[in-house]
Amino acid sequence: MTQLATTDPTRTEQPPPTGPAIRRPGRHRYARAVAVFVAPFGILFALFYLAPIGYSIVQSLYVVKRTGTYGPAQEVFGGLAQYRLVFSDGPFWTSVARMVAFGAVQVPIMLGLALALALLLDSGLITGRRFFRLAFFVPYAVPGVVAAIMWGFLYSPQLSPLKPITSTVDLLSADTVLWSIANVVTWVYVGYNMLIIYSALMSIPTEMYEAARLDGAGRMRIAWSIKIPLVMPAIVLTTVFSIIGTLQLLSEPQVFRSFSSAVSSTYTPNMTVFSLSAIPNFNLAAAFSVVLALTTFVLSFAFLKATQRRGMP
Repeated sequence: MTQLATTDPTRTEQPPPTGPAIRRPGRHRYARAVAVFVAPFGILFALFYLAPIGYSIVQSLYVVKRTGTYGPAQEVFGGLAQYRLVFSDGPFWTSVARMVAFGAVQVPIMLGLALALALLLDSGLITGRRFFRLAFFVPYAVPGVVAAIMWGFLYSPQLSPLKPITSTVDLLSADTVLWSIANVVTWVYVGYNMLIIYSALMSIPTEMYEAARLDGAGRMRIAWSIKIPLVMPAIVLTTVFSIIGTLQLLSEPQVFRSFSSAVSSTYTPNMTVFSLSAIPNFNLAAAFSVVLALTTFVLSFAFLKATQRRGMP
């Protein structure tokens, strides 16, 4: 009688090896590789970004005191004394409100123009697309100080070649100088924002346009129903950048001080910080900088949350 071989059900047969076993690197080797590539950025980020922020926060907690009338100045820990001065400073919060009003008008106009130019370049209605793309971007290559000087001369009634306009409307008066500065900022940054939106348009698959044309959609319908919704993340990104840049406005109004007496040393929040640093009162300037950074963060975060509640990407 032939005895049947019994098999162990718990035993699994291994396939015969077909070649040398491949040794995969462990996680620690991947971690070392990542650390090598990230280390240069991390070091520079810590030295030139995190360290100055930390130093500003520490400086804002100190006050300068003197022993007697002509005694030497000494920095002593003052807690939140500098921040009490910041929150009781009326001109500073007036400048913040001025910049919020500035951004509420200037940012939508600038991004609307940037979106229109990006859609125009992507539509194929114009020839020489590369030339116009470069032409729209060129103003961004002009330094902000140079642009402000150039536009300041154009606004000045005595120096402007547009005297029929400047003699009728004073573009440097207290009522109009803010919007004259807004025109300079718009002229400089429209091309920059246009390039971001145009890059997002270039990433849209052409099959979507072909399907829309087969359904009978025209150029305007495709732009409104396909292009704009798909580039909405780029529009949100440029809006956040614009909010940050608006509250940090410095060079343009600083240059306009030489053209208009309506621009004071506290016209924008950053000008307040700059004037305090020139006194010098670095501790109070550091406190203003910290509060300005927190205000910028709150406004940017509020905008992002508002767009998320509306279902935007």
